[in-house]
Amino acid sequence: MQKLPAVILVAALLTVISGCVFRANISQGNLIEQDDLDQIEVGMTRKQIRFLLGTPMIDDPFHKNRWDYIYYLKVGRKGTVAKRWVSVIFADDKVDEIYKDLELDPDL
Repeated sequence: MQKLPAVILVAALLTVISGCVFRANISQGNLIEQDDLDQIEVGMTRKQIRFLLGTPMIDDPFHKNRWDYIYYLKVGRKGTVAKRWVSVIFADDKVDEIYKDLELDPDL
């Protein structure tokens, strides 16, 4: 009979503790700062873009003149999600077009 309160106490304690599990932030891709993005201009070289934004997340072998920078962040238990997608199009190794804040799949 004395074991029953101890079992109930342990079960209640395990239930409370299971809700306190740490969930790490999930961060994938290139963190794109707005200040760096604002510095990109048409006519810049690939080296200049790589210096500002880093190595592109997607370097498509079928589209050598397009670099895609994608960033995804999910904050632990809060479920807060930040997504960003920027595409840089080159012509003759110089920036020709910049597509900022493209829409990512909402199911990501």
